[in-house]
Amino acid sequence: MELRCGGVGSQAARRRMDGDGRDGGGGCKDAGSEDYENLPTSASLSTHMTAGAMAGILEHSVMYPVDSVKTRMQSLNPDPKAQYTSIYGALKKIVRTEGFWRPLRGVNMMMMGAGPAHALYFACYENVKRTLNAVFHHQGNSHLANVVKQRMQMYNSPHRSALSCIRTVWRTEGLGAFYRSYTTQLTMNIPFQSIHFITYEFLQEQVNPHRGYNPQSHIISGGLAGALAAAATTPLDVCKTLLNTQENMALSLANISGRLSGMANAFRMVYQLNGLPGYFKGIQARVVYQVPSTAISWSVYEFFKYFLTKRKLENRTPY
Repeated sequence: MELRCGGVGSQAARRRMDGDGRDGGGGCKDAGSEDYENLPTSASLSTHMTAGAMAGILEHSVMYPVDSVKTRMQSLNPDPKAQYTSIYGALKKIVRTEGFWRPLRGVNMMMMGAGPAHALYFACYENVKRTLNAVFHHQGNSHLANVVKQRMQMYNSPHRSALSCIRTVWRTEGLGAFYRSYTTQLTMNIPFQSIHFITYEFLQEQVNPHRGYNPQSHIISGGLAGALAAAATTPLDVCKTLLNTQENMALSLANISGRLSGMANAFRMVYQLNGLPGYFKGIQARVVYQVPSTAISWSVYEFFKYFLTKRKLENRTPY
């Protein structure tokens, strides 16, 4: 296996070079043959999954209060007591009127979904990238977790725990309720991830052309890529939130009886109630959420990828 000088497992590489020198070899092997972005081909699937799971859990748990504000700010017809003009003002008001822990309601469900989901996403991403030399990453959480957490984030939500929320939705709306925004979620991921990864890879080429382990470059590239992707896909996120929460007051104003379903219907309803500005409700909170969120996700993932790979290489290398 070929390794870059100064990259992952550089100490192991130096030990191997010392041995090569005695046999007439010497010097570092081709620097581009095995760069940092690709783990050694012998790395186990658990390395990718562990790094991905840690990235997902930390990303979503740390930024969850801002995500709660974003959900409320995307409300098409908010309660007068739940109208906010800024993220800080919203958090301050929620804590003051609803309790200190209110912005974190539903975070346990999100963590349960984010860990396994990101473990699979990053593992698939690495394998597809290595095999096809393409970039593909589906960032998100299990669909059930997404529906439950948004229901619990809404103002005056009757749900006090994730389990009670699941039971109530299942009993009153059926299994289909957890998948009303499924097509919207998938449609949103295509442009989001395209913009996200193209921007991330472009910025990495600018600030980290040698693709070494560089936490600052991962944070900067990840944050900027997330901000651009989040802003561009806000209209789809507004529709997803509407389908997930089934906002009662908005449905009544639109003279809709029963439940709203389908991406096209959600788009029409948003325009009917709020016009073009409605598609960008909560854009500030969404961007503010995504910048540190994607920065955390990439930096944590790259760190664990580096750490786990380096440890395995050192354990395998004889002294």
